[in-house]
Amino acid sequence: MMVMTAKVNFKKIAIILAAVVGVILAIVLLFGGSNDTTPTAAAGVSDNDSRVKFLTDMGWQVSTSPVESSQVRLPKEQTEVYDRYNTLQKSQGYDLSQHAGKTVMRYVYKINNFPGATEPVYATLLVYKNQVIGGDVTNTAAKGVIQGLKKQENVNPIQTAPQETTAATVPATT
Repeated sequence: MMVMTAKVNFKKIAIILAAVVGVILAIVLLFGGSNDTTPTAAAGVSDNDSRVKFLTDMGWQVSTSPVESSQVRLPKEQTEVYDRYNTLQKSQGYDLSQHAGKTVMRYVYKINNFPGATEPVYATLLVYKNQVIGGDVTNTAAKGVIQGLKKQENVNPIQTAPQETTAATVPATT
């Protein structure tokens, strides 16, 4: 029987690990940023003025006070409606599945500059711990659509069915 032994130098291993972590951190800092201007959950909205500014930065002129504010609980279990809504959220840099089962604030603002609007149009912001975690713009016209928060010249809707109220926009549980 042959036995081999090796002497492990923990100091060298620690130095090598620190160097690897340093290289990874440098790569992330250098190449991790993007030029994408899509909003992320980092947008702090601790008060009404900051929420209005957030929507203004998205290209909307909104009423200075929300027409509705309420708490909603995001579903723990996924449904077809929730999946469709979360697909819209993911397309704009959000993911509601990270907040499944949590109670969040929902703020609804009337949009005053929606192109060609014949019926009210509302912007909904979902806020958790003073951070925007999702939202949408809903045109309440008979053939209105739901779209992302950022104002676009060419709307690419995910839903063409009419919306009875903006409360139906966010699938929630009680």
